[in-house]
Formats: sequence, structure tokens, C-alpha cells
Amino acid sequence: MYPDSEILFPPRCIPHLRNLRGEEWARLIDHLTRLPDQHEDVLGFSLMMIKLGSCLTCDLDSYRASLGCCTCARRTVAGFKGSDADMVRLFEEAREEVREYLAQGDLPVGVAALVEPKAAR
Repeated sequence: MYPDSEILFPPRCIPHLRNLRGEEWARLIDHLTRLPDQHEDVLGFSLMMIKLGSCLTCDLDSYRASLGCCTCARRTVAGFKGSDADMVRLFEEAREEVREYLAQGDLPVGVAALVEPKAAR
């Protein structure tokens, strides 16, 4: 198997994406790298990357998996045709999707154990 490949975009790859776009993007990455992995902003960013990188269709036998998640994520961000503002908007939409999911309450036990309490956000 490939040591740098996981099932979905891992937050450990976020810092590797900082210098791929402009200042607005770098500010977003700087913000995210200061947060714990279970923070809604990190979860929203991960959801955005999962969608952009088509992580759900990745297979451990695929070329993308052989690159590793961080390399695949760098290629995804560098190849995005929109502006930094477009990327930030996609992040904000994904973060809102995460917020709505978390606000539903009655989360599966595994999800509830992973996300931090709302009071700590």
C-alpha cells in the first residue's frame, strides 16, 4: 500500500497547500493550521477538498493514491481554475454544510466523539 494515502483528505496536508495560491488563500491556510483537526473550519475545509479532489472515487490501486494525499491535494489546489475568492467561497459553503450537519444533534457516536464540544468552538 501507499504510506501517504488515506481514505479521505487528511487535515495534516493543509499546511502543504499554503504557497500554492495568493495571499487570501495563504491567510485561510494560516488560520486553519492553528486549529484542532475537529474544529468546524478544518472539517469544512476537508469537506471542500474531498469534493474538489474527488476523494470518494479514489481507490488504493489508483494513480491518485500512489501520489499520496498531500501531493494529490496540492495538484487539486494548483489546478483549480477559479480565483482565491472562489476557493474561499467554496470553503465557506462547505463549512456551512458542516455546521448544519453538526447542528442536527443526534450525531452518530463516532462522529460525536470526534468533534469538539460547541462551547469550545
